[in-house]
Amino acid sequence: MSDSIAELTTRIRSFVDAREWQQFHNPKDMAVAIAAEAGELLQHFVWQQPDQVEKRTDERRDEIASEIADVGILLFEMADLLGMNLGEVMERKIARNEERYPADKARGNNLKYNEL
Repeated sequence: MSDSIAELTTRIRSFVDAREWQQFHNPKDMAVAIAAEAGELLQHFVWQQPDQVEKRTDERRDEIASEIADVGILLFEMADLLGMNLGEVMERKIARNEERYPADKARGNNLKYNEL
């Protein structure tokens, strides 16, 4: 199975179309769904201390992967709904981040770009 953005987007669109869910998938509701699924992902880590996170991710790997997939699927679908090429917008953002966070300044720290 391919994992190209275009092929995954086509598969997601086919899934939604087959169920006639387009009527429910507007930009606002897609954004809400993304936030909700991200919240479900966060639930796996709430109150976990750094030394507990590795054990948690090992024990709940499949559940965490499922939540990551939900967020990703919704992101792909929202980009498609808005007529955005997800690969292109990601490439542009990566390029912008490379400018904002030059490796020689950002390496090894967690400062925001305007603090470097």
